[in-house]
Amino acid sequence: MSLQHAQDEETVDPRRWWALAVIAIAQLMIVLDATIVNIALPSAQKALGISDANRQWVITAYTLAFGGLLLLGGRIGDLYGRKRTFTVGLIGFALASAIGGFATEPWMLFGARALQGAFGAVLAPSALSLLSNTFSDPRERATAFGIFGALAGGGAAIGLIMGGLLTEYLNWRWCLFVNIPIALGAAVAAFYLLKRDHIEKGRRIRLDLPGAVLGCGGLLAIVFGTSEAVSRGWGDWLVLTCLIGGAVLLLVFVLFERRTTHPLLPLHIIADRNRGGGAIAVGLAVIGMFGLFLFLTYYMQVVKGYSPIMAGVSFLPMTAAIVISATGIAARLMTRVPTRTLVVPGLLLAAGGMAWLTQMKVDSPYVGMVLPAEILLGLGMGLVFMPSMSLATLGVAPHETGAASAIINSAQQVGGSIGTALLNTIAASVTASWLVGRDAADPLVVNEGAVHGYAVATTVAMGILLAASVIAFFMIDHRPAPGEAAGAGAETPSRAAAAGASPETP
Repeated sequence: MSLQHAQDEETVDPRRWWALAVIAIAQLMIVLDATIVNIALPSAQKALGISDANRQWVITAYTLAFGGLLLLGGRIGDLYGRKRTFTVGLIGFALASAIGGFATEPWMLFGARALQGAFGAVLAPSALSLLSNTFSDPRERATAFGIFGALAGGGAAIGLIMGGLLTEYLNWRWCLFVNIPIALGAAVAAFYLLKRDHIEKGRRIRLDLPGAVLGCGGLLAIVFGTSEAVSRGWGDWLVLTCLIGGAVLLLVFVLFERRTTHPLLPLHIIADRNRGGGAIAVGLAVIGMFGLFLFLTYYMQVVKGYSPIMAGVSFLPMTAAIVISATGIAARLMTRVPTRTLVVPGLLLAAGGMAWLTQMKVDSPYVGMVLPAEILLGLGMGLVFMPSMSLATLGVAPHETGAASAIINSAQQVGGSIGTALLNTIAASVTASWLVGRDAADPLVVNEGAVHGYAVATTVAMGILLAASVIAFFMIDHRPAPGEAAGAGAETPSRAAAAGASPETP
């Protein structure tokens, strides 16, 4: 055995697969919490007396805090240690879930959801960073990211299923209470299983507070603007002000980050075409996927008359397809083929699923219409999420993986917010136009109008996925190299942990 090989064997964490289980559970909790409350929302609204105008805040409060604070959360992990921020994020998420579960007033639930999002913004980048720095062997990394990518893609669908089960058989409050044992159990496991990696107080670099205000403020404005577009419309003055203002803040943020010595987001991270292409692919893919969740949830329950449980269960085939695609196909091929030969076909498969759904009618059978589309979309999303998640930290030094992880998480969150608002607005306006001159008192006519709106919006989603495939084809050019330790940068994770400091520190 060579000296180098012996050193590599010593630096491999023997508990890395147990660590993966902890990281994966935390990631699943974060993703499913974006949708688990959706099905419980009508019950929560009735119990707490939430008005129709304010009910959106149960969803928006979470997405606002989560999407807006991701850049800050990712950098905090880089500066204070991912294990520490990961554990704090889990404990905080459990506390916020308890507050929401015991809510007696609307403001308590809104505040709890915002707290969940804030702690999720700390937790999510740390999870991806820990995964990247724990697995440096290309084959093991591919397997780990296959599992992580499957959860990132399928967690939202799992949330719909769990929300239906908990709401129907227990109570809407359990959609929040369920997080408490999961988060606390993961926090205890993380304390024992994850390596200590935090930087000593005297060796930390300064946190870029002006960058945090500009970057997080820009993301907050954009996420809020797209969320408000659902009820106000895209031409509303508040929506336009938020979107334009958010874009301006992000532009100023980029200009400021170019000049500061300790940037919140080192710009060389997003300048890489592979990371940029992967983030764009994920963001655009999520636009289509979240639109699909919205339409199919209403189609199953309102048009087809499914119960909340059956509506949730109807998404199981798509979740299974994502898992099979990410772990069984993408994970096996990622170290053998160029990344775009996975991402581009994945986006085309997903677009094919959307194309299938454009033919949806009121009386379309689930097996003949919805099921094939779900399988195509699931297979495609698995091929997109898994390699894109890996690209997010490809070649990034360990002390910057939190910032890199925040980029891909921000792409997911902003994509989901825009997708829900954009496609919902399109569907609603098309339905309203279709109903003009028809008998809107006839339930069958109303359902036909709704399905027509869904079909048109799904066509737009298909176009977005096709555009994403073109962008990915031209931007992503990564090819796996023999022995490549992707994401480890120029130093191994163990060395970075041992050093306890970034290269900028003395």
